[in-house]
Amino acid sequence: MSGAYAAPAPPSTPSFSLPPTSSQSAVPPPPVELPPGYRQSGPPGKKSLDDVRIELDALYAKAASATDAYNLADEQYQKLSAEVSSLTRDLARGQERIDELNKTAGAAARAQYRGGGLPPEAQLVLTDDPGLFLDGVGRLRESQRATRHLIAELTRAQEDLKTYAQDAGTEWAKLEVSRAKKEKAKREITKRIAAAERIEAGLEKEDLARLARLQDAAALKAQSAWLGSGALKDINRTASAQGKQAIAFATAQIGKPYVWGAEGPSSYDCSGLTSEAWAAAGRPIPRTSQEQWKQLPRVPVADMRPGDLIIYFEDASHVGMYVGDGTIVHAPRPGRNVTQAGAGTMRILGVVRPDK
Repeated sequence: MSGAYAAPAPPSTPSFSLPPTSSQSAVPPPPVELPPGYRQSGPPGKKSLDDVRIELDALYAKAASATDAYNLADEQYQKLSAEVSSLTRDLARGQERIDELNKTAGAAARAQYRGGGLPPEAQLVLTDDPGLFLDGVGRLRESQRATRHLIAELTRAQEDLKTYAQDAGTEWAKLEVSRAKKEKAKREITKRIAAAERIEAGLEKEDLARLARLQDAAALKAQSAWLGSGALKDINRTASAQGKQAIAFATAQIGKPYVWGAEGPSSYDCSGLTSEAWAAAGRPIPRTSQEQWKQLPRVPVADMRPGDLIIYFEDASHVGMYVGDGTIVHAPRPGRNVTQAGAGTMRILGVVRPDK
């Protein structure tokens, strides 16, 4: 289509088929054949495959939320860890300076003791020689100034050391809180993914195939409804120069597996993909989808262009990059690979533009 940015074709045929645009009649989703004992809406006490699909979607959504929490906690942990390391070095340097100052003060005290309680400068003041007397007065004044300077510097060094210690203690406490948040999020992710995997492992091979068809049908229905609603005014907008670079990076990752917390190069989670893609385009953005939603400029869905990021779900727990023609490139969830999909297959919270 003229004016649209053409995303590179994925290495293998995606499972998603693009429905007609809003200017055409929408084709209803194909009928889904369910296995014996299952119905679209099962009887009480019996889960249908659609119930299973909804349950899996909920589990993976919770895992995605926990992944965003983990990524944010990990980002904070890395930052705080660097700050603690810097403060630790400051503490060491401060203590070294205090040791040096104490050594200097000790040397002055020993010299004074050897002079019978008077420094050499004071002894020169007591001489009968006028020249030596004047020299002694000058040197005594210099010695007094040096002593005052030494005491002041030692006092400052001690105060700095105290401040460094207090700051290090505060940052260490924050580091522990961040570490605890990471571990909690990690447990939540593991729990939700394990629960989803148990459900899938309990299905027969035929059921899994039909479940996949049911998921594709639900996605196609949602995409058709979204395009048919006219939510997107123009699917033929052109990406910016940086947007094209970000799209090129993102689409080059198609086929690589989703791994929570991953930022490449061999695997990604959803925000790891979008943040790395825009970093490759020379525009660093926040690491998590929630922070991308909070910090990046927002644009109306109807006005989005290729390269923009679509934020999904009420908690902003998922993100994909719009690449034109009503589609996104995203890292979906555990067990799936980076792929191209319909932009309207999930609940859209809003759109942000990194290079606005």
